[in-house]
Amino acid sequence: MTTLDPRGPYSDEELPIAPWRTKPDWPYCNAAKRFSSVVMTKTDWSTWDDFQWRRRIETFGDDDRPVLASGPKGLVDTVCQLGELTDKGRETTLALGERLRHLYVDQLGFMPKIISDADMIYMRATPMARALDSVQQSFVGMYPLSARTASFPPPTIITRAPADETLFPNESNCRRFSQLSRAFAQRTADRWNNSKEMDYLNSLISKWMPEDSPEVAVDSHPRISGIMDTVNSTLAHGPKTRLPSPFYDAKGRDIIDQIGTEEWFSGYKESEEYRKLGIGALVGDIVGRMVGSAEGSGNDGLLEVAGIDGDLSKGRGGESAIKFAMSGCHDTTLAAVLSSLGAFQSGKWPPYTSHIAVELFKDESTAREPAPPADNAPRQTFLGASRKSTKPSSVMTRKPSQDLTAEEKDKLQGYFVRLRYNDRPMVVPGCGLPGKHLEGDESFCTLEAFKAIADKFTPRIWTEACSDNLDEPAFPRSPEPAGF
Repeated sequence: MTTLDPRGPYSDEELPIAPWRTKPDWPYCNAAKRFSSVVMTKTDWSTWDDFQWRRRIETFGDDDRPVLASGPKGLVDTVCQLGELTDKGRETTLALGERLRHLYVDQLGFMPKIISDADMIYMRATPMARALDSVQQSFVGMYPLSARTASFPPPTIITRAPADETLFPNESNCRRFSQLSRAFAQRTADRWNNSKEMDYLNSLISKWMPEDSPEVAVDSHPRISGIMDTVNSTLAHGPKTRLPSPFYDAKGRDIIDQIGTEEWFSGYKESEEYRKLGIGALVGDIVGRMVGSAEGSGNDGLLEVAGIDGDLSKGRGGESAIKFAMSGCHDTTLAAVLSSLGAFQSGKWPPYTSHIAVELFKDESTAREPAPPADNAPRQTFLGASRKSTKPSSVMTRKPSQDLTAEEKDKLQGYFVRLRYNDRPMVVPGCGLPGKHLEGDESFCTLEAFKAIADKFTPRIWTEACSDNLDEPAFPRSPEPAGF
């Protein structure tokens, strides 16, 4: 499950210049009045405590002297950092967690009503603070304090270093993907910059563009996608931080959305390499955890979130399997996953607090009951294993479909995957073929078919793939449609 949330603009560079750029700073972050940090209280490392503090943001004044950033009416204690999760974002992700509780706890009875630890829940967030905040808010919505025992220990949340991050398309740390994304962005600019649609946008808002980039364009400064981002952010919040009304023209917003979506996501629909480098590692991880769950090997994420140092084989409450996974990521993640699976039917930029649910179902009449993993069963340890290994994996989770033995394929039978985007079931095109879905409902893809589709764009070693094909053309020589 992935989330995306209302926030402040990412940076000043997204914002066209005066007059509206000089309006008050955003006073929509009440969390700034009640931050908490972990501090050591004895030099022998034996005791720790929470240090509570409030934040104020300092900036440059007119004569370069330091002044406090302030919102309307001089508010200084709730001013947001650029890109920070706002109060509205916290509200909507909390509400998302409450909806998840209603569905998976109250209606389906799939998750327990009260938990004594969270070692059956895999949680992960990108290095961006708002993603971590989103996961925490959604978790609290799903399991509020009243649904956690008094002895509830801190839950585990997985993070990665930016260079290893695959929870969003990591253009900064994947050289070949950076090449591809620039090429597809340039194609979009060539297609749209001199169009009648761009002329319409310029008639609306070009007078607010900076002098060194006076016309709106795909590759203007700010880029058209940055303008879209600021428009959407301001629409989600109060009137005192709104842009001039032409920015909210309905036709203009539709044009910006269409162009921005093509610039950022068309590559996933057209290029297997784009899918592999942009989002394939994440999709491979998701599929791997589902396969690990069906296999009963413990490779479903349990070894990453459960246990204590020295014993990661089971949860702190004796859990032997992951039942739920929650990841805090970004709009570019959601659309990349959907586009790569051929399921981005709306073609519209994901709205705020969008989410994807990837659900694994078991047909009790046909699926084998996973056996508890034997002590000598192959498991991924995640403890610094070499990334350079060229040996075939003995673990089903990352073994390509064509390399699975008959016995391993049999373990996938009776399992089905459903993809829901903002609570609507989506159909992966390749799952609509005969024998690839639950009879009577194409949205329930067999796990075997879903894995086979994902395997086609799951990199064997992502970091190595990022350095391949640097001298090759960016666009595929023949069509490579997504979702098959």
